[in-house]
Amino acid sequence: MITFSVALICLLLGYLLYGTIVERVFCPSDATKMPCYEKQDGVDFIPMPAWRVFLIQFLNIAGTGPIFGAIMGILFGPAAYLWIVLGCIFAGAVHDYFCGMICIRQGGVSLPEIIGNELGDGMRLVMRVGALVLLVLVGAVFVTTPASLLDNMTPDKGWLFSNGFWLTAIFLYFILATLLPIDKLIGRVYPVFGFALLIMAIGICWGIYTKEGWMPEITDAPFISHHPQDLPIFPMLCITIACGAISGFHGTQSPLMARCLTNERLGRPIFYGAMITEGVVALIWAAASVKFASTLPGPEGATAYEKLAALGNPAIVVKEISIGWMGTIGAILAILGVVAAPITSGDTAFRSARLIAADFLHLSQKQISKRLLLCLPLFAITTCLFFIDFNALWRYFAWTNQTLATIMLWAATIWLRQRRGPSKAVLTLIPALFMTVTCVSYIFVAPEGLQLSLDIALVSGVLAAVAAGVWYFITGLNETKK
Repeated sequence: MITFSVALICLLLGYLLYGTIVERVFCPSDATKMPCYEKQDGVDFIPMPAWRVFLIQFLNIAGTGPIFGAIMGILFGPAAYLWIVLGCIFAGAVHDYFCGMICIRQGGVSLPEIIGNELGDGMRLVMRVGALVLLVLVGAVFVTTPASLLDNMTPDKGWLFSNGFWLTAIFLYFILATLLPIDKLIGRVYPVFGFALLIMAIGICWGIYTKEGWMPEITDAPFISHHPQDLPIFPMLCITIACGAISGFHGTQSPLMARCLTNERLGRPIFYGAMITEGVVALIWAAASVKFASTLPGPEGATAYEKLAALGNPAIVVKEISIGWMGTIGAILAILGVVAAPITSGDTAFRSARLIAADFLHLSQKQISKRLLLCLPLFAITTCLFFIDFNALWRYFAWTNQTLATIMLWAATIWLRQRRGPSKAVLTLIPALFMTVTCVSYIFVAPEGLQLSLDIALVSGVLAAVAAGVWYFITGLNETKK
């Protein structure tokens, strides 16, 4: 309980202190011409109130990531607390802030264009493909997870209210939300769902302090994996808990809200603040899931981690905790919060994919026929992904997610070095190096990767980070000479 409480306080202090440092390094200005006014089109570039933009940004990036990822991540033990707090403050929130703010400075362009402007046309092409792959995976994940939860929470009446029924219903909503102007559907319903998700998190947090059960402390061998499958903490934890610490998906979402922001000085509460809020949600669900599992019956000598793993799908964990701790109200909030959150991330995933494709095809989105032309192939591919095992789908999504975040951090590092100097670029350079080690190590050791030994994976990750550091140093020297 002490570790959980200290972690919550650290996240708040991270926003107040480190968030201020990040903002001062960027230097927001009232004189910046905002894309929502310069390119106002009535579809994607629309001025919106700051409170509405915050709630939309929070729901866009939240989804099931900080909930399902945290439930699976706490299986590694108290190290999950460290990763959520440190990753969120020094990597995830920094990533989201610079992505949104650089987007504003570059006129509201999408993530691949931001990265291409800083890292070159080759990386621009890679990111166009990579971002579209990630967004399609996100769309598939954020259809299957709420459908699974709704299937578990509704009575069995044949096909009606079955998993297939909910998949169809959610997917039809995705199509509608992707095609309509952002203020017609997303701008109206997101604030309601955003409040529901926050209220649910507060209710679960209350249960953490009032319900019986065991919780891990940071003194409980934090760097020894407690995972029932004996998976190593690094790099597996850093991939499992993505959205609650750092996520490349956020880089595709921040430009959506950058196109609606009315003043650059709102960037810290909108971008940095929404990520810190997501970190709080992840921390709450990580702690709640293991505490709830510790009270469940099980084989003699079974640990809370083993009991939690035995529950299987995180959707079941969410359902059991919500109803067990909050009764009927919890069931309603589970539907409004945990179901609505992934749905509202999935629809903006497709919206981002549409805008990314429109950017590199230079295709105006004012006409709905042109929007539909870009969306149909994306929806067709996503439908095929529904038949892939969820755990495998999640891991592919998570690794792609973190890889895109790493590339965005390198782009932000170059942007900072060129405009604020090498000393200020350290803000993004350090997390960029760390995430390089993480992503390369993971693909070498993971079951869906090369399946090599952990030692080889770690050495490969470090060598990749060294190579990236040398590249950064050499390009910096060339800039100085010029």
